[in-house]
Amino acid sequence: MTALSIPTVPFLEMPGPLDLSRGVVHLTGVKLTVSGQRNIPEGVPTLVVSNHRSALDVPILMAGLDRSIGFVCHQYMEHVPGLRDMVHQFGAFPLDTPRRFFRQGYRRLRQREMIGIFPEGAQSMVQLHSPRQLQPFHRGFAHLALRVPVEPLALLPVALVSDEMGFESPIPLRLLGLFDPSEPMFQREGGHPLVFYRQVEVRVGEPIWVTPRDREQYQGRQGTQHAQTLTDRCWSAVHGLLQ
Repeated sequence: MTALSIPTVPFLEMPGPLDLSRGVVHLTGVKLTVSGQRNIPEGVPTLVVSNHRSALDVPILMAGLDRSIGFVCHQYMEHVPGLRDMVHQFGAFPLDTPRRFFRQGYRRLRQREMIGIFPEGAQSMVQLHSPRQLQPFHRGFAHLALRVPVEPLALLPVALVSDEMGFESPIPLRLLGLFDPSEPMFQREGGHPLVFYRQVEVRVGEPIWVTPRDREQYQGRQGTQHAQTLTDRCWSAVHGLLQ
């Protein structure tokens, strides 16, 4: 495990996603350590699969992996003034419709980019839970991995490990419902949970490779089950890293 020294970023011009992430980590004073860097694939399209607790997770993952990563974000972020611009600066793309998600994912992975997703969905961000608890994964990312025609393709399990406890902020969850009325979790009472890290470890697991055999099996009647199996493998890998 190594501690990262995050360089300062001159803000004379608009920085790219990686430099912007390093700057955020530096300015917030988060003590960031990383283990398992040897597991990061080089030069191949990669889908990063991580747990999610804090608004700082995107810059922490980019700084920790030392890569620009195009993260999938909740669709409401596209409709919030200011937040929308930040999302674009970090190179993220919204999960507004399955069609757009797959189109953007196809394009970026075909260009051999690294994209990232938090498969726990909105629940991990709107409900306080213990720091090392992992919610069930949605399997949309597994469908993408099994459909996109790129070879090889790596799914990279990553865990953000911190025992910092969150708190309920004065920002009402129902306020987010104004930007996305279709999200039932934004209809809950109470404030939006917030987690601020003082220190966090990025643990990188061994990549899970999507093989031609996986894609062949996915085309059959049991395609949904194969996607669920791949989802469960990733959940188990991230859960193991958290312990």
